[in-house]
Amino acid sequence: MKSKLDLHMHSTASDGTDTPEELLEQIKQVGIRIFSLTDHDAIDGCAQMEAITPEGITFVPGVEFSCITGAGKCHILGYGYRPDASSMARALEAGRTLRLAKLTRRLEHLESVHAIRFSQAELDWLYSLHSPGKPHLAELIVKQGRAATGAEAIRAYIDGCKGGDDRIDAAIAIEGILGAGGIPVWAHPLGGEGEKHLSRETFAAQLGVLTGLGIQGLECHYSRYTAEEVAFLREQAATHGLLISGGSDYHGTAKDIPLGTLNAYGQEVTEKALTILNRLTD
Repeated sequence: MKSKLDLHMHSTASDGTDTPEELLEQIKQVGIRIFSLTDHDAIDGCAQMEAITPEGITFVPGVEFSCITGAGKCHILGYGYRPDASSMARALEAGRTLRLAKLTRRLEHLESVHAIRFSQAELDWLYSLHSPGKPHLAELIVKQGRAATGAEAIRAYIDGCKGGDDRIDAAIAIEGILGAGGIPVWAHPLGGEGEKHLSRETFAAQLGVLTGLGIQGLECHYSRYTAEEVAFLREQAATHGLLISGGSDYHGTAKDIPLGTLNAYGQEVTEKALTILNRLTD
């Protein structure tokens, strides 16, 4: 059973395949009543979504930063921030700078290995994006007729590129979110889609670092987590005084994750289960 809330999803503003308008239509169709758009290192999609979300549906501005600490890689979600805050602008610019460098490396790989080149207009479009990623490159490759779908283009041409890291220091992300009056949350803290799940020891080490930096919540309810994993994370949130969040990590056709899927065992998650909503919807 799908949930009527979902605080983790992506649009074409980063690596999702739905525009904000298309995403909102999907949200309406499945009956979601509370949601957040959490594009990678980008918030321009949120401005669009805020302008078109109708009455009766609650939209929470969000963002997801790709981060790293001394304990390893992680993703930090931010909710309810002031979009014009200088601290948020600094964090977004740090993420975008690394993503543009990664884009350059991918373009060099496509040309040197696959003889794939893009027009100046296409390059200008790529570099104008706040969060350019694989789906944007794949779209251009499909237009050239080299692949039938974006997924095929990514597998055949892009995944072979070692693009380098595009992760900012988690301190920058958390400081950016807090400075903008937002709530920083550790996204899929046991590991995201397609990732090997963390051991309890590695989780504890990372949690220690992130709580020291000011993290305020855990994404305990996540599309790929079992009942045992959800229970463990909820227990950890209670132990450390952290808010509880939840989301699907929907990317449209880029990932096989339906909207409103907040666990791997088909149980609906209600508003009461997500304590973060008490702060976000006051």
